[in-house]
Amino acid sequence: MSDNDTGKLLASGIADAVGFVGGALLGYWIGQMLGLDIFADGYGAGSLIGIALVGLGGGLGLHLSKRWQTSQAKASRKE
Repeated sequence: MSDNDTGKLLASGIADAVGFVGGALLGYWIGQMLGLDIFADGYGAGSLIGIALVGLGGGLGLHLSKRWQTSQAKASRKE
């Protein structure tokens, strides 16, 4: 594996992590605005919906990161 491949893989991993964490935080903040506490005692409906929002946000953030990476790869091939 060359240094160029390693750099591309590292950049891809960082972009994935930023997308996932950013999306998860956005889901958490939306849940907080709706009054859903994921850290509440027990597993009530509000906690479960809040946890689902965090998971959905993380998944959507990762998906958007992958789409962005694909568009960047297509743009660099055109150059």
